[in-house]
Amino acid sequence: MAIDPINEDLRSIESNSLKDYIKLVRTNLVPVVIITLVSLIVAIIYAINAKNIYKATTSLKVSMPQGNILEAPLMPEFQDFGSDRFIANEIEILKSHNLRSRVAEALIDSFRTSSNKDSFYLILSHNFNDGKETLLGSNQITGLLDGYVTIEQKRGLDIIDISAESPSPFESSLIANIYAKEYKNLNLEMNRNQLTMVKAFLDQQRGEKQTELNSAEETLRNFQEKGGIIALDEQATSLINQLSDFEAQQNAKQIELAASDKVLSQYKMELAEQNPRLADYLESVSNETYIQTLQQQLARLQVNRDMASSSNDSKTNTSRVIKEYDQKIDELKAKLNDKMKVIKAGILASSPEEVKDLSQKIIEEEIKNQSLQITVSELKKIVNNYESKFNQLPKTSIELAKLQRNREALEKLYTLVEEKYQEALINEQSQPGNVLIIDNARRPDSPAKPNRFLIVLIGLVLGIGMAFGYVFTKNYFDNTIKTPEDIQNKNINVLAWIPQIEGIGMNGTNEFEFIVAKKPDSIPSEAFRALRTRIQFSHPDKDSIKTILITSSAPQEGKTTVAINLGGSFAQSNRRTLVVDCDLRKPRIHTVFNSNRFPGLIDYLFDKTSLSEIIRETELPNLNYITSGTIPPNPAEMLESKAMKEFLKTIQDKYDVILLDSPPVIAVTDSEILASLVDASLLVVSAETTESDLLEKSVELIKRDGSSFIGTVLNNFSYKSGYGSYYKYYYYYSRPSEGKKNKFSKT
Repeated sequence: MAIDPINEDLRSIESNSLKDYIKLVRTNLVPVVIITLVSLIVAIIYAINAKNIYKATTSLKVSMPQGNILEAPLMPEFQDFGSDRFIANEIEILKSHNLRSRVAEALIDSFRTSSNKDSFYLILSHNFNDGKETLLGSNQITGLLDGYVTIEQKRGLDIIDISAESPSPFESSLIANIYAKEYKNLNLEMNRNQLTMVKAFLDQQRGEKQTELNSAEETLRNFQEKGGIIALDEQATSLINQLSDFEAQQNAKQIELAASDKVLSQYKMELAEQNPRLADYLESVSNETYIQTLQQQLARLQVNRDMASSSNDSKTNTSRVIKEYDQKIDELKAKLNDKMKVIKAGILASSPEEVKDLSQKIIEEEIKNQSLQITVSELKKIVNNYESKFNQLPKTSIELAKLQRNREALEKLYTLVEEKYQEALINEQSQPGNVLIIDNARRPDSPAKPNRFLIVLIGLVLGIGMAFGYVFTKNYFDNTIKTPEDIQNKNINVLAWIPQIEGIGMNGTNEFEFIVAKKPDSIPSEAFRALRTRIQFSHPDKDSIKTILITSSAPQEGKTTVAINLGGSFAQSNRRTLVVDCDLRKPRIHTVFNSNRFPGLIDYLFDKTSLSEIIRETELPNLNYITSGTIPPNPAEMLESKAMKEFLKTIQDKYDVILLDSPPVIAVTDSEILASLVDASLLVVSAETTESDLLEKSVELIKRDGSSFIGTVLNNFSYKSGYGSYYKYYYYYSRPSEGKKNKFSKT
């Protein structure tokens, strides 16, 4: 069984999709090259003109706050468990708008105090029209920093890198260092928040008590200058000293209690935002009866110890009594601490990770607050007891005693508040942050961006990608016939494919349109010979096909070129051939052969001329042609007339092959009429021009009247892009044999 070479080639192509892509690119090589070059040129221009960007980096070590023993891990090797979450939280703080706003303000201050303002770029507004530069506002710089500052954690370490980019190397290092400094300050403020609040409160109380003390001293001095009692007896003086001492302690504890109330209120507010139920539960735990009992006993012992230490009774061994009180106080503190450890362990074990530290602080502050309340209550009782004794003094000295008592109480209170303030100040300053700057940003010597080689490479790759995308997108939406398999896939026979004929249309001439006569050894000429052979073998009796209709779907698809060259091919095989121009609307055959259109077919059909007068010879033996002649007003009726049928019968006796060049089948009905009068119909399809739906419609119209449709011819097809092997093998076998001999001849 013979194998059809055309179908074999088609199956070979369909089996390899990579070939399809290669062919597609080769057929669109010009746009691919143009798009790639444009993208590459744009990338080169951008790379040349891109501004240098400098990058500076500062490194920070961020440590987790050290918790107490209840929060410590069971095994030391797991002490860093959860640090990644902590570092992630710190990174979010670094990215916060609040911190960027602080950095923006610091940058503005640095610019205003700088003597070299040309070293700044990002924080300036550049007006390229007049060349003026103005400082941006704080909000603008804050938004700008988000795009030019990157913050990232070094993998597996508690190290955070802050990198800043700027066209100015000085500015990049300045931004990175200011960012690190402001973050460190913010971290300190957050860690010292409670201590700072207590210090501020004590500072306020210190000022108020100093004013009250000055006023009390002034009042006492005025009283003495007016002739009042100048001095009190020893008993009254001792009573006043003791009373003022306890009164000062009471007032100091009240101030300390007020500070504790502020701290506790803040803690509860923070916890209530995260877990309101836990805040209520912690308060109920601290109010447990056993704890309150221990605190009351502890407060009484401490007050009694203070009373014993201030007693002047010579009969009592004061040091021994104080030692006994201290021993009992230590025992109660141990019991209270043991109880609190149990409570804290239970609460912290069931508390979420993010509120453990806050819960710990609330428990400690609640216990401290309750202890202060009990102490204040006990001191108040003692003060009331001393006041009853004070009121028993003689009336003559009671006024002076009150003034002295007030002054001494305020003096001792001021001393206690001052001590507490200094203690709070030291605690605040000694409270460390958990941020350490381990590497300051240095001014970079070379730019980090742009990578000009990478930009050019990306431009090249992007250009190639866009070019291929353009080709594939165009191919996807392109509905035209491109290759023989496009026709074959529609179950339409492909007889041959004709390559593009070089020279047609160049300089406005059609010199090479009749290629089989001009270049009989060319590839297109061989393609027409292949078409001739396949037409002959398309029917069992090859001599039964004498009249052949050649049409197309639309104009400008090359049907006339196919008709005259196919006729020339038949003539070269010693067959008497006639080409008739039946395109009575836009005839072209007379143009190809450079002859007059008159007289022609229509003139013969109207009996205005004889058959011998309209038949004209060509440069090829055995090939004649008939022009269209006068264009009639009713072409379809003329082709369907009895005269036309008689004409075909007449010329069939004179010629072996008759080719009818007809109008496009989609445009008019002329081709449908002629299809019913001929032995075979041939449809010319132009590669990259004929649309798929028009092809199918054309075949349907030709087959409608039962005509003998034998197949299609793919015209203007590129052998090199589609069927390179065909081109290569044909060139090898069609080149002159002398060339081979000369190649090996001796000189």
